[in-house]
This record gives sequence, structure tokens and C-alpha cells, in this order.
Amino acid sequence: MIYLDHNATTPVASEVVEAIRPYWGDGFGNPSSSHGLGRRAKQALEDARAQVAELAGCLPQEIVFTSGGTESNNTVIKGVVHSLSDRGRHIITTAIEHPAVTNPCLFLLYQGYDVTFLPVDSTGQVEPSAVKEAIRPTTILISVMHANNETGTIQPIEPIGALAREASVLFHTDAAQSAGKIPIKVSGLNVDFLSLAGHKMYAPKGVGALFIRDGIVLEPFMHGAGQESGRRAGTENVMFAVALGRACVLAREKMSEEAERVRHLRDRLYDLLSKDIPGIVLNGHQKARLPNTLNISLPGVDGGQLLDAAPEICASTGAACHDRSVSLSHVLAAMQVPKEIGRGAIRLTLGRENTEAKIETAAQMIIAAYNDLTKGMGHL
Repeated sequence: MIYLDHNATTPVASEVVEAIRPYWGDGFGNPSSSHGLGRRAKQALEDARAQVAELAGCLPQEIVFTSGGTESNNTVIKGVVHSLSDRGRHIITTAIEHPAVTNPCLFLLYQGYDVTFLPVDSTGQVEPSAVKEAIRPTTILISVMHANNETGTIQPIEPIGALAREASVLFHTDAAQSAGKIPIKVSGLNVDFLSLAGHKMYAPKGVGALFIRDGIVLEPFMHGAGQESGRRAGTENVMFAVALGRACVLAREKMSEEAERVRHLRDRLYDLLSKDIPGIVLNGHQKARLPNTLNISLPGVDGGQLLDAAPEICASTGAACHDRSVSLSHVLAAMQVPKEIGRGAIRLTLGRENTEAKIETAAQMIIAAYNDLTKGMGHL
């Protein structure tokens, strides 16, 4: 198997496994306990918090551990509207957000809040000018993802953040896909909130973090005891917090070199496929794109059928077929990708274990599958 689905999830790094090993055994203490085992767990928790904060370029006390990106996003969106509903009931987001942002916004829309879903251009980017025009006196939150999980397109977060500050509107970015791949320093992004997910950056599933700018008070998403400085109730998952902290250290150490390495492999893969499959279409921004992400449409075939014909390739599609109708992903639809192009979309996302040899083998497998489909079935 050749794994090219790192935007869906990543394997847990061996260094991360080693970091959490003690917490399967003697390090089982509750960090809220005052005895020795509790103090040891508390120290591990705070060390991990500092490691996450260093990756995000913020203060340790501005980091809240969560169960993942979905909880982080929900915490911001629902917390802001609960805390600031007396100031207004308008939210701005985009048409290409992850469901962990889109669905909470739709939930609030049904509750009587006003939500603006901004369009994107053909590369998948939102225009900062569109954000500016959408801001109203009643706007209380803007949420724009840092990088898209399907196309890898990176959004102009810094200028949008500057517009939000000028209008005194809180600004959130979902950085689940960008964290560990490109810099996510919150000061440079001009954000008030930033979400990240551990399993997108070689930590286990079930852990994430949320940056909340110092001084901002949100109603907790979950109520209970006073863990996480009263911002997230529930006994802290020390083991997974340690895992996330170690993953953030690895990401910070490897980011620059790894970004260049996977960018080279990604472009090599695209070149190999383009050489033997004329008419390939790149979905996403040519340059402002995550270094590991390649979303392409192959002419005349269905992406799902192609991956079925190359079972050794672990990847994702951009469209689904139901009763001879094609349903594009909401991202490709928002980019106004024609159905005949979008139906052939596949997402190939690289990671640390991919090598040049694996990429060349993957290209050969995809080309062979494509040739078999178009030879045996004709162009669909």
C-alpha cells in the first residue's frame, strides 16, 4: 500500500509513541490532584501546553487542550455567539469550510442567527475585499480556514485578520490542515482564535488544541469542573496532550526541510501523471497551496473508479456518483468546477514516509489504472 491520504489522517510518529509510553503506566495521575502523581501529571500537561504554544507563537496560557479540531471549532463559534449575542447575531465564513465549521454555522442559522457564506474564486481563495464588504455593525465573528483540506489552497488570513481588527470583529481560523506543514504563528496571522487537530500532524486521533487570545472570555463548550482554567471542563487527557506536544516539537523541527521535500515529491508526481495523462486539471491554487497537497481531475474517468482500479493507492476523491448523477464535494462546487471535470477529481496528499521511489510507483499505478479504464470502457 502507498499512503497518499495524509490530509485525512497521519500515522502516529514513533517519537510520539515513545513520549506517551510512561502515561500508560506509572504516569496515570490526575493533574488536578495535589499529591506527587498528580503534580507529575500536571507538569507533563503544562510542558505539553508550552510545546503547542511554541508552534503557534503564543503564550502557554492561551492554549486549551480539546478532543480535536471539531471541538475547537465548535467551542469558538458557539462560545462567541453565546457571549456576544447582545452585540450582534451575524457571522461571516466561507463556502469551502470543513463541516466542523459549516455545520455549527448552519445550526446557528436555524436558531435565528445570520450567517454569510462567502464565495471563492476558481482557485479556492476568498477575496479579503469580499470579507470587508460583508462586515456589518452586527458582525461578531469571522471564521476562515487557513488551508483547505481538499485542494490545499491557502487563504489570505493575515489581511483578513487586519480587516477584522479594524472593524473590532473577532477572527477565527481553522488551521487543522496547515499546522505542522506551514507556519501558524498567530501574531502574523492576526487571529483571535486558532484550531488545530493532532491526528493531522502525527499525533493520535482524539486530541487537539485551541488558541484563545489572552483577555477573551468565552462561555465554555462543556460545563463541569474548572479544568483548563475554566475554559474546558473534564479531566485532562494527559497522555494525548503529551502526544500533541511532542508532535508540535517534531513539526517545528522538521517543517522547513519537510515542506521542501514533500513539495518536490508532489510536483514530481504531478509531472509524471501529466506526461502520460494529457488533459489533467489542477484543482486549487498553483502557488498558494500546502506543499503536500495535489488535487487533480483526470479526464474521462470517475475518480472513485480510478482509485478502485488502483487498490494499492490510499487516496481520496472529490466527487461521488449516485444513480448516474454526480455529486461534487462542496469545495469543488464552490470553486465552480464543472461536473465533467470534478467527477475525475482525486486528492493525493503526501507525508513523511513517502519517498521518491514510492511516488514513482504510485504514478505508474495511477497511469495504468487510467489506461485500463479508458481502454476498456471508453471515455465516460
